Amino acid sequence: MTTRETVRRLVDLLPRPLDPIRSIKLKLAILLVCSGGVAFTFFNYQIGWLPPRTTVTAIVLALLTSQILAHGMTRPLREMTAAARAMARGDYTRRVRASARDEVGELAVAFNQMAADLDTADQQRRELIANVSHELRTPITALNGVLENLVDGVAEPDPATLRTALAQTERLGLLVTELLDLSRIDAGAFPLDREEFDLELLLDEVVAEAEVMAAAVGRGVRFTVEVLPAGAHAVADRGRLHQVVLNLLDNAARHGPAGGKVHVSALARTDDVVIEVHDEGPGIPAEEQHRVFERFTRGERAGGGGTGLGLAIARWVVDLHGGRIGVVPPAELPPGEPPGCRIRVVLPTP
Repeated sequence: MTTRETVRRLVDLLPRPLDPIRSIKLKLAILLVCSGGVAFTFFNYQIGWLPPRTTVTAIVLALLTSQILAHGMTRPLREMTAAARAMARGDYTRRVRASARDEVGELAVAFNQMAADLDTADQQRRELIANVSHELRTPITALNGVLENLVDGVAEPDPATLRTALAQTERLGLLVTELLDLSRIDAGAFPLDREEFDLELLLDEVVAEAEVMAAAVGRGVRFTVEVLPAGAHAVADRGRLHQVVLNLLDNAARHGPAGGKVHVSALARTDDVVIEVHDEGPGIPAEEQHRVFERFTRGERAGGGGTGLGLAIARWVVDLHGGRIGVVPPAELPPGEPPGCRIRVVLPTP
């Protein structure tokens, strides 16, 4: 135990006789009276005599001055009390004037930051409920329509109809997976199961799934795959990496033009594996590029939908692998690069 901790514990053991008093201004007044009384007694004992009228006048003036000065000291505390009560009622917009530079001012700054964080969290919670409700309603409505047509005999259970029902079911499954992953992230339980696998085979599987998802929302997007060198392998959590690439392809298909092209490439190097997804959409504005991987950031989607969780989960997966993910800046794009958005994932080789 350090000396500072020892002193802190000893100070905590000291009595607090003023705790029952509910006004800090009154506490300051009592402090001044007691301090003045002790000083008066000491000097009276040492000198033998002090002018009583002067002493009493000095104490009264000190009390009045303390009350005037204490008003500015305690005002932020009263504002914080009122704001905290407003927060208990669901109002997170109240803020405290933080002009002081002492401990109370630091407390006011921290309180305002806490209020802003709670306001953001509450807004995100509302957006999550709205987004999830919308995302659930769309495939459920489509699936319900398909099943009603089959039951009523309007449609035959041919492969095309069953594929439509399967696509909507997979969309529901993807949403549930995102919500479960979000819960695991918040709980700190997001394990990795690393294995060696063929990169091209993985990307082909992801593209096949992305094509079904794009067809279900009527995008008609064409996907192309390129892996260098041929037969390259990677060591990572195959299931999680599948999820990352699928999220990137789904976002690219939704942001890009209908009937456009999405290109996914993988480059296996000595120390890492680089995966890039490039679409033909309008791209991401520079001021938004740092936010697209935050939770609940949806942006303007050409196809609509989305919970704003996919890219946030992708970032978490890449971080767990010790890699990095981000939008490729214009300075790093090859000459003659067509318009669109290029997102790069770099995973280190264990």
